[in-house]
Amino acid sequence: MTTTAPPENEAAAGARPAKRRRLGARDLLEANLDAGSWVSWDRPLTAADYPGADDAYLAELAAAAEKAGTDESVITGRGRIRGHDVALVVGEFRFLGGSIGRAAGERIVSAVRRATAERLPLIAATASGGTRMQEGTPAFVRMVDISRAVVDHKAAALPYLVYLRHPTTGGVFASWGSLGHVSVAEPGALIGFLGPVVYEALQGKPFPQGVQVAENLVRRGIVDAVVENDDLAEVAARSLALLKDRLGGLDDVPASRAVAARDAEGTPGVAADAWSAIELTRRPDRPGVRDLLRHTAADVVPLNGTQAGESEEALLTVLASLGGTTCVVLGQDRRAQMADRPLGPAALRSARRGMQIAQQLHKPLVCVIDTPGADLSADAEEGALASEIARCLADMVQLTVPTVSVLLGEGCGGGALALLPARRVVAAGNAWLSPLPPEGASTILFRTPDRAPEMARRQQVRAVDLAEAGVVHAVVPEEVPAHEDPVGFCRAITDEVRAQIAAQVLGGR
Repeated sequence: MTTTAPPENEAAAGARPAKRRRLGARDLLEANLDAGSWVSWDRPLTAADYPGADDAYLAELAAAAEKAGTDESVITGRGRIRGHDVALVVGEFRFLGGSIGRAAGERIVSAVRRATAERLPLIAATASGGTRMQEGTPAFVRMVDISRAVVDHKAAALPYLVYLRHPTTGGVFASWGSLGHVSVAEPGALIGFLGPVVYEALQGKPFPQGVQVAENLVRRGIVDAVVENDDLAEVAARSLALLKDRLGGLDDVPASRAVAARDAEGTPGVAADAWSAIELTRRPDRPGVRDLLRHTAADVVPLNGTQAGESEEALLTVLASLGGTTCVVLGQDRRAQMADRPLGPAALRSARRGMQIAQQLHKPLVCVIDTPGADLSADAEEGALASEIARCLADMVQLTVPTVSVLLGEGCGGGALALLPARRVVAAGNAWLSPLPPEGASTILFRTPDRAPEMARRQQVRAVDLAEAGVVHAVVPEEVPAHEDPVGFCRAITDEVRAQIAAQVLGGR
């Protein structure tokens, strides 16, 4: 990895002239922290903090401090956002382009370690051109120390939120700026690895326009959302409310409407015929995961993509409050798939990101299965679809947090299997699971898709069959088909999910 020279102003950064007001570090704090809550953690810096600095560099530092109103390129401390206690590391671009030298790096490491010790969520609001060129390699390797401290913070099950401000480039973006559980960006911000000016100097041509822009990073699944400076407090507060230690709502779980596996056969609202159930789950008006969240989640914070340059609409990854219990919800979106946006490898990589967040923050994981099958294309094959299914299975079986998988409707093939291995599996009364679409199985055995109804019955795909086989632990009857009472259906499913989480948490399983 290499770093870029820190730009001294926005023009040098290759950014277009800003059309919006860009807040400095103190302005950002004033705009978003509860009044009077800020407490600085920074000790005064002296020349001794810059060993080997010559008079010219010390003069640069003094001029930068006068210009920026801060003594370094970052300020750190604690404050409150809508009543939530947080630790903050905030970059100041006006101080030598927000560049990170040894003193700034040590200040960041100290703040992250203190946040971990005091069990405070951490927010990093970056604005930096990367490593400080005046200090060279000794400053460059501080990015490793900062990243190590952030990793330890996350390993302590503490939230880490990142706000990527204009501009964030170089080693900052390539280390601790890209490690957030939730990462959002300032509108129009220049965000990238290599600064445009350096790129043009090295390559002899301008960097392509529109690539290193916050909005493009959202489209590419690298950043979760674009957030205005004035909206940061609201987004941070919602995220903190969901990410902090909280397993409430488990002592007052409504009475379950599900039936145990042994009692599923013959229960009203549990499919007696496999093909009839399949036809019901394929209805375009059957409720899906978006309906489930809309009708039963008190709050939802969406996460976007893999953070590795991929995003697919076929799978939702969200933080959600279900009856007061914060969960990570992975949901296969039937409507996106019906709109010809199939479940591909990037969707499964997004799912694995959600699994990691659940494990790191000790949150229950809820997987909603509702898919006609994974993407059958050359792109999916070359994108490692089969390998991603395997990795989802491997990741899920290693999780130590409570896990619940929900067969909500269609459960077809490896795409469904990828989210199945939870400790407890719940099925809607008409849900089903099969290795292939029944039409595909019929074609394999009979060289025609016309015997799909027969294959569905032979392959034991119904919820009740899955219960008898021990694959499903509880079946939620659809006494009224889900499309006729979507609200009641969604509430019954969520109540059962909460009951299954409570059984694992309160029962110690």
